[in-house]
Amino acid sequence: MNFPLYIAKRYLRSKSSNNAINFITIIAAIGVILGAASLFIVLSGFAGLKDFTLKFSTIIDPDLKAIPATGKSFVLSDNQLEQLNALEGVASYSKIIEERVILAFDGKNYPAFIKGVDEAYSQVNVIDSVIVQGSWLAQNTNQMVAGWGVSNHLSLGVLDYGKSVTIYVPKPGTGQITSTKNAFNAIHCINVGLFDVNENLNETYVYTAFNMAQQLLNYKDDQISAIEFKLNPNVTEATVKPQLESILGEQVQIKNRIQLNDTLYKMLNTENLAVYLIFTLVLIIALFNVIGSIVMMILDKKKTLSTLYKLGASVKDIRRIFFYQGSLMSIFGGIIGLVIGLLVVALQKTFSLVMITPSLPYPVAINIPNIIVVLITISVLGVIASKIASVRISKSLIETI
Repeated sequence: MNFPLYIAKRYLRSKSSNNAINFITIIAAIGVILGAASLFIVLSGFAGLKDFTLKFSTIIDPDLKAIPATGKSFVLSDNQLEQLNALEGVASYSKIIEERVILAFDGKNYPAFIKGVDEAYSQVNVIDSVIVQGSWLAQNTNQMVAGWGVSNHLSLGVLDYGKSVTIYVPKPGTGQITSTKNAFNAIHCINVGLFDVNENLNETYVYTAFNMAQQLLNYKDDQISAIEFKLNPNVTEATVKPQLESILGEQVQIKNRIQLNDTLYKMLNTENLAVYLIFTLVLIIALFNVIGSIVMMILDKKKTLSTLYKLGASVKDIRRIFFYQGSLMSIFGGIIGLVIGLLVVALQKTFSLVMITPSLPYPVAINIPNIIVVLITISVLGVIASKIASVRISKSLIETI
């Protein structure tokens, strides 16, 4: 039998004859429980917000995207197209033409990005799911689909055949500009739909047919800005990416969804880390109560400790008693707090107790990594606090009785 552990469990279950010490111990235990529960609830809240935010980017971001290594475009040969069509890991791919443009409508101008897409685009991205008004565009037409924010800035409606949207892009070349007609290429479009993804994309992009963008930018038949790929469900990114790099060569970079949104991912991860550190500091403050509780218990049990010492227990064994006591208090308190946190998060997911808007509940997510982080954090901090308190026991303290 582990003698110090046995005594520590007895001390943890039994009450002291001093009510003040009992009160301090209860306060310490409650602090650990609430600290662990709060840490898990906040981490689950941020995990939910992260999933909620990234859910929209997955709608329009492909599994993999080939973009130019340098410049704004690259050449895709017929041989490369045949090799892409033969790839078993690629379910579908779409050729993209993208450029910054000026939109003009009813006397208003607005800078945006045009994204010319081919007929396979709706197979690569579920764009139909974010069309909130109107419909998706048809190929080989003068149709376009604008973001909700672009529509607001231009006071642009849907299917307004009386007024077309003019898209301008500067003509490439050098020399002095003599007239606006010579300075810009222009095409006229009819807006047939509005999409709503997030504020940034809504105010930035308009979609057009691939051939219209090609005509506007004077691109050659084999010249494109990007290729977006959708992978088969049973294929991993690590398998397909080297094959695409081999086919397309050094003229392109292959990026996955995380790399395409690296700024967003970094921001979300930084916020998550900051919140974790703040609530860990709260836990550290709560564990000061554990230190105080153990020190008070040491003073209360001085006579018992002296008896144990005279019966043959070493100072090291006596220190281990209170080290185990504090560690067990922290770990059990952390587990109870974690269970409470799980219940609160589960209730939020089931019953939507907290709402952001009348129709949107605050998003939360139960992740195994968050459970592990909370358990490790509370255990490590509890062990450190118990060690700090137990080292106060010395031979001179015991022999003063």
